[in-house]
Amino acid sequence: MARRNAARNASAQGTPATAALAAAGVSFVLHPYDHDPAAASYGAEAAALLGVDPARVFKTLMVEVDGRLAAGIVPVSGTLDLKAFAAAMGTKKAAMADPAAAQRRTGYVLGGISPLGQRLPSPTVLDSSALSLESMLVSGGRRGLDIELAPADLVRLTDAATAAISSA
Repeated sequence: MARRNAARNASAQGTPATAALAAAGVSFVLHPYDHDPAAASYGAEAAALLGVDPARVFKTLMVEVDGRLAAGIVPVSGTLDLKAFAAAMGTKKAAMADPAAAQRRTGYVLGGISPLGQRLPSPTVLDSSALSLESMLVSGGRRGLDIELAPADLVRLTDAATAAISSA
């Protein structure tokens, strides 16, 4: 992954996610793209427009577990396995969060929810497939912006657990 000055990148795009990375001194690369509001899948759109393998582009999904919200981060090439997510959270059931509740909790719009810089941090589980990657991409906090970073940095900054939570 190419390394750039994190502070310069953060000021250029100015999202809570980029600010969190800059404040932590984490190396990252911004990948802006022209988002099409008619796109059916934000993650697939990002992978296609950026020319990146969809297995390296991850989506952040907000999930309700035992009455609280948590974040599941999975490759855009797969889907979140709610049963596996619940098990990773130490409970029996999980359901996709209400979109409005997800936006209120994170401070981000759907399609731009980043696991970084959320208004209220949430328990987080990252799909274990990310651990085999040198770098991965996640939303930068708005539609049309992805951030490339090392999976280990994402785990550290979100205090994420890792588990096999994605199904093809």
